[in-house]
Amino acid sequence: MTESQAVPVQILLVEDSPGDVSLTREALKSARVANDLNVVEDGESALRYLRAEGEHGGAKAANLVLLDLNLPKMNGSEVLEAIKGDPALRHIPVIVLTTSADEEDILRSYQLHANAYVTKPVAFGDFLDAITRLEGFWLQVVHLPTE
Repeated sequence: MTESQAVPVQILLVEDSPGDVSLTREALKSARVANDLNVVEDGESALRYLRAEGEHGGAKAANLVLLDLNLPKMNGSEVLEAIKGDPALRHIPVIVLTTSADEEDILRSYQLHANAYVTKPVAFGDFLDAITRLEGFWLQVVHLPTE
């Protein structure tokens, strides 16, 4: 067993769609590496989680964030800007995982230092395949920061 398999990767999914949360859980459940998926439903909760504040005071530090752009309270672009503008959080890779294929959203996300931008496929099988590919690259190939 390698070191990356011994310690679970902490993934924060920022997603308000219960269906997309279920699909993501299902895809990651079949992963060969250890991972813990933590879910918040809005941008404000995401920042509280990442900063271990309020109801997330005991949260484990996230190693990877999967971020939807279309969120209540604080949209994904605002969350991304806050993460990458915070010296304590900016090292955490953020993958924008959203339904938008709008060129402006893609450009804005990269200008805000997203590590990747993935448009969610509509078809169930394609969505599972996309999550599996993300998992394979970000959890098996890439070395993630642990703190």
